[in-house]
Amino acid sequence: MNQTGLMPKEELMEVGKKQKSMSFGIPCEREDGENRIPLTPQGVELLTANGHEIVIESGAGNAASYYDHDFSEAGARIVNNHEDPFRCDVVLKVAPPDEEERQLLSPGQLLISLLHLVKQDRDAIQQLMHKKINALAYEFLKDESECYPVVRSMSEIEGYAAIMIASEYLSKEKDGKGVLLGGITGISPAEVVVIGAGTAGEFAVRAALGLGCQVKVFDNSYRNLRELERNVGQRLFTSILHPQVLSKALKSADAVIGSLRYFDPQSGFLISEEQIAGMKPGSIIVDLSMGNGGCIETVTASSNQQEPVVIHHGVIHYRVHNISSRVARTASIALSNIFAPVLLRLAMAGGVSQLIKEDMGVSHGLYLYKGILTNRTIGEKFNLPSKDIGLLMAAF
Repeated sequence: MNQTGLMPKEELMEVGKKQKSMSFGIPCEREDGENRIPLTPQGVELLTANGHEIVIESGAGNAASYYDHDFSEAGARIVNNHEDPFRCDVVLKVAPPDEEERQLLSPGQLLISLLHLVKQDRDAIQQLMHKKINALAYEFLKDESECYPVVRSMSEIEGYAAIMIASEYLSKEKDGKGVLLGGITGISPAEVVVIGAGTAGEFAVRAALGLGCQVKVFDNSYRNLRELERNVGQRLFTSILHPQVLSKALKSADAVIGSLRYFDPQSGFLISEEQIAGMKPGSIIVDLSMGNGGCIETVTASSNQQEPVVIHHGVIHYRVHNISSRVARTASIALSNIFAPVLLRLAMAGGVSQLIKEDMGVSHGLYLYKGILTNRTIGEKFNLPSKDIGLLMAAF
């Protein structure tokens, strides 16, 4: 008893939320050229150690050099059919589900995958809505710093990979003109033009500079150009996208990396056919914007890893939209590093309904909640009704 005559009370400790045991399904990817898998054996081990079930279709990780025994040793259950992973609480994919896979989904499930909005159609979105599922898009997911972690990670990989691809196709091994993408003593360095000063452009610049290339960077934002120079730590040839300046740079370029993601092709392509015709025969363009329709007038349709190039006016065009699949193991590790913690938070919250109340980044990534469209961009594109996720959660 203290001086006031009152008995001291015991301190009340906060009671933690009870973690919900969940099942996560990973089917094989059916999209041509998609080699990535969203969880590595290390990610699986982290989840199974916390009491969760991982169901993986046999062979799902083969293209990323992760095999069934790697996953089973980490605690996953390997199944021999495509349907079992779609019976789990959460279905985790890379490519969007095809029509047959959409039929396998059930009300209340959470689908986590890429959306590929440019390639989507209204019927596919409506089919998901009718299934009354929850769906989260890789592209819309945010982290605590308001960045898009999947977009950034894949852009970093694609920026580096674009320079590797350019180097490969300039060699005689790929019937190129036999130019070393770089520089050695007594020989002028190869010239690389990078269009777009975002994340992919920055990492393409880093890779090209590392090889000793002469690099020129164009962007429609002065701020982006300034930030890129600061990030790479040196002065570069940089310019706003003036057509005459760009045309002059293209004429002497050995490799061009198109990495400006967000633009409107209807208002004119960034690189016109006339500019392509003025480039050196045997030079190469790697367009990282193929997933958004491409930024080059001569090629607007993407291809696959089996037939990745087409030649126009003597210039090689590399036109694959998922370049990070070329280095599928690295890309899979990047995805697993992002999603394993998200899935743990999902289970700790007891489900998606509570998680989107606690995590604004996940809330931003969710485009379907119980079959209701919560993303205005998708709604406007396909003329579908959408609702604000905050107002929707208040109603529930």
